[in-house]
Amino acid sequence: MPNIYLVGYRATGKTSVGKALARAMGQPFVDADEVLEKEQGRTIASIVESDGWPEFRRLEKELLARLSALDGHIVAPGGGAVLDPDNVQAMRDTGLVVWLTADSKVICNRLAKDDKTDTQRPALTDQGVLDEINTVLEQRMPLYERAAMLTVATDGAGIHEICGKIMDLAGNLDIQKD
Repeated sequence: MPNIYLVGYRATGKTSVGKALARAMGQPFVDADEVLEKEQGRTIASIVESDGWPEFRRLEKELLARLSALDGHIVAPGGGAVLDPDNVQAMRDTGLVVWLTADSKVICNRLAKDDKTDTQRPALTDQGVLDEINTVLEQRMPLYERAAMLTVATDGAGIHEICGKIMDLAGNLDIQKD
């Protein structure tokens, strides 16, 4: 059974939707950022602060290569996983890539309410939060679009509705792992 990868910007619902989707489908869920933190014994913010973004991206790529060897998992990679074409290829080769989207103001509100923001989401720019979201989204949107096999908006919809959309859309696709 192929994996389902939930990609998208921070706070678009990858983890929340991923957990609910895994329960609904009876499949295991993996949050790549949580696995990376556990394996490294430190937070993402700490990795980035001490070793820099390039080292974090290298660790992320190694982990995603391992996760893509799994079968039948719901996987939530980090929001920047699409920056590396090898990551995108690994996901597309081993499953269904679903892009979860949300309006930048919705993302900003979600980030403000999430206690993991400080430890798991170090700043990507030196801008304010909303400006950073808009800047990074503008840069990454073409990458998410190229990676995605399906796109599902998460603003204005409940988790169960989002999971239903993903399952319906996935059921209409012929996704076979080679």
